[in-house]
Amino acid sequence: MKASELRVKSGADLEQELISLTKAQFGLRMQVATQQLSNNSQLGKVRRDIARVKTILKEKGAQQ
Repeated sequence: MKASELRVKSGADLEQELISLTKAQFGLRMQVATQQLSNNSQLGKVRRDIARVKTILKEKGAQQ
């Protein structure tokens, strides 16, 4: 997910995206714990996406 795609979304959409990414991260962490995750890079991608969403939310909050 690119930052430019996130900048177009509204604050409420970003909040929903953050919730869904957090749930996805939890699911991936459970898969790691039970050794069911075959592609470990997915966890890093989700973490970076969460950071991007939080950054855009903070930027939008500072602009308003």
